Amino acid sequence: MMTVEMWFVAAVILLPLLLVLLGRWRVDLAALFMIVALGLGQFLGLNVLSDSHTSADVLLAISGLSQPVVTTLVGLFILTQTLSANGVMLWLGQRLAGMGADSESRLAFLFTSISATLSLLMNNVAVGALLLPSAMQVSRKARVRPSRLLMLIAFGTALGGMATYFTTANIVLSDLLTVANPPQAPLGVLSFASVGGLAAVAGIAYLTFIGRRWLPNRDPGPEQAIARRGSDELETLYALGERLWEARLSQNCQLSGRTLKQARIGERFGLAVIAIWRGRQAIFSPDADERLQDGDMLLIVGREERVAQLKKLGFQVGRETQAISQFEVTLIELILAPHSAYAGKTVKQMNFRRKYGFTVVAVLRRGRSYRTDVGDIQLELGDSLLMIGPQARVRDLRINPDIIPLETEPVYRAVPRRRAVISILIFLAAIVFALLGVPVYLSVLAAAVLVLLLGFLPMQEAYRSVEWQVIFFIAGMYVASLGMVHTGLADLVGRTVLAVVGHPSPLGLAAAVFLLAAGLTQFMGSQATAFVVGPIAISAAIHLGVNSQAIAVSTALGCSASFLTPISHPVNVIMMGPGNYRAGDFLRVGMGLMLVVFLAMLAGMVLFWRL
Repeated sequence: MMTVEMWFVAAVILLPLLLVLLGRWRVDLAALFMIVALGLGQFLGLNVLSDSHTSADVLLAISGLSQPVVTTLVGLFILTQTLSANGVMLWLGQRLAGMGADSESRLAFLFTSISATLSLLMNNVAVGALLLPSAMQVSRKARVRPSRLLMLIAFGTALGGMATYFTTANIVLSDLLTVANPPQAPLGVLSFASVGGLAAVAGIAYLTFIGRRWLPNRDPGPEQAIARRGSDELETLYALGERLWEARLSQNCQLSGRTLKQARIGERFGLAVIAIWRGRQAIFSPDADERLQDGDMLLIVGREERVAQLKKLGFQVGRETQAISQFEVTLIELILAPHSAYAGKTVKQMNFRRKYGFTVVAVLRRGRSYRTDVGDIQLELGDSLLMIGPQARVRDLRINPDIIPLETEPVYRAVPRRRAVISILIFLAAIVFALLGVPVYLSVLAAAVLVLLLGFLPMQEAYRSVEWQVIFFIAGMYVASLGMVHTGLADLVGRTVLAVVGHPSPLGLAAAVFLLAAGLTQFMGSQATAFVVGPIAISAAIHLGVNSQAIAVSTALGCSASFLTPISHPVNVIMMGPGNYRAGDFLRVGMGLMLVVFLAMLAGMVLFWRL
């Protein structure tokens, strides 16, 4: 029989989740609402979190923020951002992606397996965002439509997430075991490797040999119709390599102490200064008010005879052999929009350097690249401009109605080998210490602190790397699950489910919770599903005397089975536009994959958990 506390907890959970599904609330707002509502309920005398009503019991409403799952996720966000910031993941993804450019089936296998492998250690969304540009570039070079590859990346990240502890839903299920009634032992770092690994291998094989045949062979969407070139391709197209120079200010240089505006290098010689090296500091797309100093090294684009004239002013001139794309700048191509106000104006009159921080280094007109006196070229409709500037200002270009930015696909930049190797070793050390018995949250957090102490990731970037929406959602749903367990709601729902389906065998229970979690994941997402289904599944396992850890694993795998709808996981959404997918495409390819993963999960439960 439902008590007042049970009804209250059910309303506090279901109402916010319903508003999230309807698009009225954000998930973090829903979670904060649950924290406040349950805290107020406990404060006002309802036994929703504890049977006593001291201030310490009311504090249980915010206990989700102190749980190991939150600490583990914060550490993981920082560690994966460290790997990305040091170029490790981008290097790996692009190197492996180029291995199968001559075969669509090989590309299918590589992108599915690469995304699954990276998801063992990285956040799935980060993996999807990392591999998307590489897949677009490879699909163009291999003349394979993006729709034949991008969905495989999305499904690959889900498959990889099944085989690792470091997936949000998996960490959540492990944590929920400890708050069950009675408490159960949590899952270990390798608890998901056996069954999840079997499911991942089976899923990759299915997608490689069978599932890819159901992928649409569709042209990119309108926003992708204009090919995005990589930075290296743009440099070749605009023939910048032969016009890239270094010019160092000697002690007797006439321009020392003057600003770039006063030096008038662009006006006098038709050259573009795109960077200044000052000791160990690099100033990219320097402002006109930047003052030149003795010893400065200028990176310049222009013709040789023009650059040679700088020697008369006291510059030491030499050829720059590195590609521009290897430096920390953004290469972006843009064309004039129809009826653009810039038509008939010169680059100087556009004043892009002052407005946006971008420097126009070349203009392409009817197949010919103009790289000298660019500022004085009068623009025509059909011209394309190559610019260099800060990534942070790209967003400003998008809102200018007179231009159409064609954002480039990032290319591999030189990886600082020592930092990259140390970053990988620190991450692996965290896993090893966890296997040796150190609590996972402590080993991961210690590794995160170490990379920050070593300066491998700036503190501000570390804060930005944490997905606070996920953290608050986890904290709120944890307290909701605590309320479900304490009030007996989870136990009641678990017994009700058993009464409806009968008393299934242990393997039948694993199958039932997998299918329930997989079904809800298609609409609720994996994290919410883990908190809703997890307490019920664990409670049912305890009542039946079934291994609760095994049932938690099967539930977690169902939470990761985001194969049937585009809204089931953010990576699916990311791939929708570039792949020009429709909702039915995920259902058509995902149904077979769901069946394969389900059967692999059952086989794994028998082989590894003896159900």
